[in-house]
Amino acid sequence: MQRTLKDLKPGETGRVAKIDGKGPVKRRLMDMGVTRGTEILIRKVAPLGDPIEVNVRGYELSFRKAEAESIILE
Repeated sequence: MQRTLKDLKPGETGRVAKIDGKGPVKRRLMDMGVTRGTEILIRKVAPLGDPIEVNVRGYELSFRKAEAESIILE
């Protein structure tokens, strides 16, 4: 079973293995610095699980659950 960004809890880190998204979604994630080998730290998760606040390359981003599911971790 593949582990995705959505599976991590606050305070945990993961390293990006690949992005499963297609077209504009994948391009947008890559433009934000989410590329293969990048380490991502989960900072906060909203009470209902959406959005997820992460730290990537020294800055904070927020992802929807659907976007976080498309980020496969090593």
